[in-house]
Amino acid sequence: MYKVVMQYPDGTEEEQDEVFETESEAEDHGMYMCSCYSTGGEVLHLSNPGDYPLNDDKADYEIIEK
Repeated sequence: MYKVVMQYPDGTEEEQDEVFETESEAEDHGMYMCSCYSTGGEVLHLSNPGDYPLNDDKADYEIIEK
């Protein structure tokens, strides 16, 4: 069993609730979550560029075995 721990640019980490049977499934979820983080930043920037400047901050993830 595997879980994903998201690692954000501000140094915080967040363990996801989902549990995966294979490391590959966990890897796919981690990549999906990183994509969501980037897309969310773009949406915030487009909604109000003055308050949400576009930057290159990227989230990362770590796969842990449970």
